[in-house]
Amino acid sequence: MTSYFAASDGTRLAHRTEGRTEGRTEGRREGRAAPAGEPVICVPGGPTDSRYLGDLGGLSARRRLILPDPRGTGDSAVPGDPASYRCDRVVEDVEALRVHLGLDRVDLLGHSGGANIAVMYAARYPLRVRRLALITPGTAAVGIEVRGETRRAAALLRKDEPWFPGAFAAMAALTEGRGADWGAIAPFFWGRWDEAARRHHADARPANAEAVAGFAAEGAFDPESTRAALTAFEGPVLVLAGEFDLNSPPGPVSELAALFPDASFAVQPGAGHYPWIDDPASFVATVGNFLS
Repeated sequence: MTSYFAASDGTRLAHRTEGRTEGRTEGRREGRAAPAGEPVICVPGGPTDSRYLGDLGGLSARRRLILPDPRGTGDSAVPGDPASYRCDRVVEDVEALRVHLGLDRVDLLGHSGGANIAVMYAARYPLRVRRLALITPGTAAVGIEVRGETRRAAALLRKDEPWFPGAFAAMAALTEGRGADWGAIAPFFWGRWDEAARRHHADARPANAEAVAGFAAEGAFDPESTRAALTAFEGPVLVLAGEFDLNSPPGPVSELAALFPDASFAVQPGAGHYPWIDDPASFVATVGNFLS
Protein backbone atom coordinates (compact mmCIF):
# COMPACT_ATOMS: atom_id res chain seq x y z
CA MET A 1 0.00 0.00 0.00
CA THR A 2 1.40 3.40 -1.02
CA SER A 3 0.68 6.60 0.91
CA TYR A 4 1.88 10.17 0.49
CA PHE A 5 3.06 13.02 2.72
CA ALA A 6 4.56 16.46 2.26
CA ALA A 7 8.19 17.28 2.93
CA SER A 8 9.06 20.52 4.71
CA ASP A 9 9.67 22.17 1.32
CA GLY A 10 6.35 20.93 -0.02
CA THR A 11 7.70 18.07 -2.17
CA ARG A 12 5.18 15.21 -2.38
CA LEU A 13 6.85 12.08 -1.02
CA ALA A 14 5.68 8.48 -1.06
CA HIS A 15 6.04 5.55 1.28
CA ARG A 16 4.67 2.02 1.23
CA THR A 17 3.84 -0.28 4.11
CA GLU A 18 4.71 -3.96 4.48
CA GLY A 19 3.84 -6.29 7.30
CA ARG A 20 1.98 -6.70 10.57
CA THR A 21 -0.32 -4.12 12.06
CA GLU A 22 -1.22 -5.82 15.33
CA GLY A 23 0.05 -8.32 17.92
CA ARG A 24 3.08 -8.34 20.17
CA THR A 25 6.40 -10.10 20.21
CA GLU A 26 8.46 -10.63 23.34
CA GLY A 27 11.20 -8.09 23.72
CA ARG A 28 14.51 -8.94 25.34
CA ARG A 29 15.98 -5.52 26.04
CA GLU A 30 15.07 -4.41 29.56
CA GLY A 31 12.37 -7.12 29.69
CA ARG A 32 9.90 -5.09 27.64
CA ALA A 33 7.55 -6.37 24.94
CA ALA A 34 7.69 -4.70 21.53
CA PRO A 35 4.50 -4.40 19.50
CA ALA A 36 4.81 -6.38 16.26
CA GLY A 37 2.61 -3.79 14.55
CA GLU A 38 4.81 -0.89 15.62
CA PRO A 39 6.44 0.63 12.53
CA VAL A 40 10.10 0.62 11.57
CA ILE A 41 11.11 3.34 9.12
CA CYS A 42 13.45 1.72 6.57
CA VAL A 43 15.59 4.18 4.60
CA PRO A 44 16.85 2.78 1.28
CA GLY A 45 20.23 3.46 -0.25
CA GLY A 46 21.01 4.63 -3.73
CA PRO A 47 19.30 7.05 -3.64
CA THR A 48 16.77 4.76 -5.29
CA ASP A 49 13.19 3.79 -4.66
CA SER A 50 12.45 1.34 -1.89
CA ARG A 51 11.25 -1.56 -4.05
CA TYR A 52 14.62 -3.30 -3.88
CA LEU A 53 14.18 -3.69 -0.10
CA GLY A 54 11.11 -5.88 -0.67
CA ASP A 55 9.95 -6.97 2.77
CA LEU A 56 13.57 -7.34 3.93
CA GLY A 57 13.62 -11.11 3.69
CA GLY A 58 10.46 -11.56 5.74
CA LEU A 59 11.23 -9.00 8.45
CA SER A 60 7.70 -7.75 7.82
CA ALA A 61 6.42 -10.82 9.68
CA ARG A 62 8.10 -9.44 12.81
CA ARG A 63 7.44 -5.70 12.44
CA ARG A 64 5.49 -3.31 10.23
CA LEU A 65 7.89 -1.77 7.72
CA ILE A 66 7.52 1.80 6.47
CA LEU A 67 9.51 2.09 3.23
CA PRO A 68 9.87 5.63 1.86
CA ASP A 69 10.89 6.45 -1.71
CA PRO A 70 13.54 9.19 -1.51
CA ARG A 71 12.69 12.42 -3.28
CA GLY A 72 12.98 12.09 -7.04
CA THR A 73 12.69 8.28 -7.01
CA GLY A 74 9.85 5.78 -7.24
CA ASP A 75 6.50 7.38 -6.51
CA SER A 76 8.02 10.46 -4.86
CA ALA A 77 8.03 13.74 -6.77
CA VAL A 78 11.09 15.38 -8.25
CA PRO A 79 11.87 18.41 -6.04
CA GLY A 80 11.88 21.92 -7.42
CA ASP A 81 15.34 22.57 -5.95
CA PRO A 82 18.01 20.02 -7.02
CA ALA A 83 20.13 21.06 -4.02
CA SER A 84 17.55 19.37 -1.80
CA TYR A 85 18.93 15.98 -2.85
CA ARG A 86 21.85 16.62 -0.49
CA CYS A 87 22.03 14.10 2.33
CA ASP A 88 21.90 16.62 5.17
CA ARG A 89 18.70 18.07 3.71
CA VAL A 90 17.11 14.68 3.03
CA VAL A 91 17.37 14.01 6.78
CA GLU A 92 14.43 16.37 7.17
CA ASP A 93 12.31 14.08 4.96
CA VAL A 94 12.63 11.40 7.63
CA GLU A 95 11.48 13.87 10.26
CA ALA A 96 8.51 14.86 8.08
CA LEU A 97 7.59 11.16 7.75
CA ARG A 98 7.78 10.68 11.53
CA VAL A 99 5.45 13.61 12.06
CA HIS A 100 3.12 12.35 9.31
CA LEU A 101 2.91 8.95 11.02
CA GLY A 102 2.13 10.59 14.36
CA LEU A 103 5.01 8.88 16.15
CA ASP A 104 6.79 10.33 19.16
CA ARG A 105 9.81 8.04 18.69
CA VAL A 106 10.79 5.66 15.92
CA ASP A 107 12.80 2.58 15.28
CA LEU A 108 14.97 3.48 12.29
CA LEU A 109 16.73 1.18 9.80
CA GLY A 110 19.09 2.40 7.11
CA HIS A 111 20.68 0.39 4.32
CA SER A 112 23.82 1.30 2.40
CA GLY A 113 23.76 5.03 1.56
CA GLY A 114 20.51 5.30 3.49
CA ALA A 115 22.47 4.52 6.65
CA ASN A 116 24.14 7.93 6.25
CA ILE A 117 20.69 9.50 6.43
CA ALA A 118 19.76 7.38 9.45
CA VAL A 119 23.01 8.20 11.28
CA MET A 120 22.60 11.93 10.65
CA TYR A 121 18.97 11.76 11.75
CA ALA A 122 20.03 10.10 15.01
CA ALA A 123 22.67 12.80 15.49
CA ARG A 124 20.18 15.60 14.81
CA TYR A 125 17.12 14.11 16.55
CA PRO A 126 18.51 11.73 19.19
CA LEU A 127 15.39 11.83 21.35
CA ARG A 128 13.23 10.76 18.41
CA VAL A 129 15.08 7.47 17.82
CA ARG A 130 14.43 4.44 20.00
CA ARG A 131 16.51 1.83 18.13
CA LEU A 132 18.85 2.26 15.18
CA ALA A 133 19.73 -0.57 12.77
CA LEU A 134 22.45 0.09 10.18
CA ILE A 135 22.59 -2.59 7.47
CA THR A 136 25.77 -2.87 5.36
CA PRO A 137 26.05 0.88 5.91
CA GLY A 138 27.75 3.64 4.03
CA THR A 139 30.16 5.57 6.25
CA ALA A 140 30.59 8.94 4.53
CA ALA A 141 28.54 10.75 7.18
CA VAL A 142 31.19 9.97 9.80
CA GLY A 143 34.22 10.30 7.52
CA ILE A 144 35.27 6.64 7.52
CA GLU A 145 37.01 5.90 4.23
CA VAL A 146 36.95 2.47 2.58
CA ARG A 147 40.39 2.17 1.02
CA GLY A 148 41.13 0.48 -2.26
CA GLU A 149 43.25 -2.23 -0.64
CA THR A 150 40.37 -3.06 1.72
CA ARG A 151 37.99 -3.54 -1.21
CA ARG A 152 40.62 -5.61 -3.02
CA ALA A 153 41.03 -7.90 -0.01
CA ALA A 154 37.25 -8.34 0.16
CA ALA A 155 37.14 -9.11 -3.55
CA LEU A 156 39.85 -11.77 -3.26
CA LEU A 157 37.64 -13.73 -0.87
CA ARG A 158 35.64 -14.64 -4.00
CA LYS A 159 38.59 -15.76 -6.14
CA ASP A 160 37.22 -19.28 -6.61
CA GLU A 161 33.95 -18.07 -8.13
CA PRO A 162 33.56 -18.73 -11.88
CA TRP A 163 32.72 -15.08 -12.56
CA PHE A 164 35.71 -13.73 -10.59
CA PRO A 165 38.26 -13.00 -13.37
CA GLY A 166 35.96 -10.70 -15.34
CA ALA A 167 34.54 -9.02 -12.24
CA PHE A 168 37.96 -8.47 -10.69
CA ALA A 169 39.30 -6.94 -13.92
CA ALA A 170 36.30 -4.60 -14.05
CA MET A 171 36.86 -3.60 -10.43
CA ALA A 172 40.54 -2.85 -11.15
CA ALA A 173 39.55 -0.68 -14.10
CA LEU A 174 37.17 1.26 -11.86
CA THR A 175 39.68 1.86 -9.07
CA GLU A 176 42.33 2.93 -11.62
CA GLY A 177 39.96 5.43 -13.23
CA ARG A 178 39.64 3.52 -16.52
CA GLY A 179 35.82 3.44 -16.46
CA ALA A 180 33.17 1.40 -14.70
CA ASP A 181 31.42 -1.69 -16.03
CA TRP A 182 28.88 -2.04 -13.21
CA GLY A 183 27.29 -5.08 -14.81
CA ALA A 184 30.59 -6.96 -14.63
CA ILE A 185 31.29 -5.84 -11.06
CA ALA A 186 27.78 -6.69 -9.81
CA PRO A 187 28.44 -10.29 -8.65
CA PHE A 188 30.64 -8.96 -5.83
CA PHE A 189 27.60 -7.40 -4.15
CA TRP A 190 25.71 -10.65 -3.48
CA GLY A 191 26.81 -13.69 -1.51
CA ARG A 192 25.60 -15.93 -4.37
CA TRP A 193 25.43 -14.72 -7.97
CA ASP A 194 22.37 -16.78 -8.84
CA GLU A 195 19.11 -16.03 -10.62
CA ALA A 196 17.60 -14.38 -7.52
CA ALA A 197 20.63 -12.07 -7.27
CA ARG A 198 20.40 -11.18 -10.97
CA ARG A 199 16.73 -10.28 -10.62
CA HIS A 200 17.48 -8.21 -7.54
CA HIS A 201 20.31 -6.41 -9.34
CA ALA A 202 17.79 -5.10 -11.86
CA ASP A 203 15.70 -3.56 -9.03
CA ALA A 204 18.55 -2.12 -6.99
CA ARG A 205 20.09 0.27 -9.49
CA PRO A 206 19.44 4.02 -9.04
CA ALA A 207 17.46 5.59 -11.89
CA ASN A 208 17.79 9.31 -11.08
CA ALA A 209 21.34 10.40 -11.85
CA GLU A 210 20.69 13.91 -10.53
CA ALA A 211 19.63 12.51 -7.14
CA VAL A 212 22.74 10.33 -6.98
CA ALA A 213 25.05 13.21 -7.88
CA GLY A 214 23.37 15.59 -5.44
CA PHE A 215 23.31 13.23 -2.47
CA ALA A 216 26.98 13.71 -1.57
CA ALA A 217 27.40 17.25 -2.95
CA GLU A 218 29.64 19.71 -1.14
CA GLY A 219 28.31 20.40 2.35
CA ALA A 220 26.33 17.17 2.58
CA PHE A 221 28.45 15.77 5.41
CA ASP A 222 30.07 17.20 8.54
CA PRO A 223 31.85 14.14 9.94
CA GLU A 224 33.38 15.86 12.97
CA SER A 225 30.10 17.19 14.35
CA THR A 226 28.22 14.00 13.49
CA ARG A 227 30.78 11.88 15.34
CA ALA A 228 30.56 14.16 18.36
CA ALA A 229 26.77 13.91 18.42
CA LEU A 230 26.83 10.11 18.15
CA THR A 231 28.96 9.74 21.28
CA ALA A 232 25.95 11.06 23.21
CA PHE A 233 23.34 8.92 21.45
CA GLU A 234 21.83 6.70 24.16
CA GLY A 235 19.70 4.31 22.13
CA PRO A 236 20.71 0.75 21.23
CA VAL A 237 22.33 0.33 17.81
CA LEU A 238 22.84 -2.69 15.58
CA VAL A 239 25.49 -2.45 12.87
CA LEU A 240 25.38 -5.40 10.46
CA ALA A 241 28.06 -6.13 7.84
CA GLY A 242 28.19 -8.80 5.17
CA GLU A 243 31.25 -11.07 5.14
CA PHE A 244 31.81 -10.56 1.40
CA ASP A 245 30.55 -7.01 1.04
CA LEU A 246 32.77 -5.05 -1.33
CA ASN A 247 30.86 -1.80 -0.80
CA SER A 248 30.85 -1.80 3.02
CA PRO A 249 33.53 -4.27 4.21
CA PRO A 250 33.38 -5.45 7.83
CA GLY A 251 36.52 -3.59 8.92
CA PRO A 252 35.38 -0.03 8.18
CA VAL A 253 31.83 -0.89 9.26
CA SER A 254 33.13 -2.01 12.66
CA GLU A 255 34.71 1.45 13.03
CA LEU A 256 31.24 2.96 12.61
CA ALA A 257 29.86 0.72 15.35
CA ALA A 258 32.63 1.84 17.70
CA LEU A 259 31.38 5.44 17.56
CA PHE A 260 28.20 4.60 19.51
CA PRO A 261 28.06 4.07 23.28
CA ASP A 262 25.62 1.12 22.97
CA ALA A 263 26.23 -0.68 19.67
CA SER A 264 26.29 -4.33 18.69
CA PHE A 265 28.37 -5.27 15.65
CA ALA A 266 27.60 -8.40 13.66
CA VAL A 267 28.90 -9.95 10.45
CA GLN A 268 26.51 -12.16 8.49
CA PRO A 269 28.52 -15.07 7.07
CA GLY A 270 28.39 -15.58 3.33
CA ALA A 271 26.54 -12.32 2.75
CA GLY A 272 27.26 -9.42 0.43
CA HIS A 273 25.70 -5.98 0.35
CA TYR A 274 22.12 -7.31 0.47
CA PRO A 275 22.12 -9.81 3.35
CA TRP A 276 18.33 -10.33 3.37
CA ILE A 277 18.67 -11.75 -0.17
CA ASP A 278 21.64 -14.01 0.62
CA ASP A 279 20.23 -15.61 3.78
CA PRO A 280 16.81 -14.29 4.77
CA ALA A 281 16.49 -16.49 7.85
CA SER A 282 19.81 -15.35 9.32
CA PHE A 283 19.06 -11.72 8.52
CA VAL A 284 15.58 -11.76 10.05
CA ALA A 285 16.82 -13.56 13.16
CA THR A 286 19.54 -10.95 13.79
CA VAL A 287 17.64 -7.80 12.89
CA GLY A 288 14.24 -9.00 14.08
CA ASN A 289 15.56 -9.94 17.52
CA PHE A 290 17.24 -6.56 17.83
CA LEU A 291 14.13 -4.65 16.84
CA SER A 292 11.96 -6.71 19.15
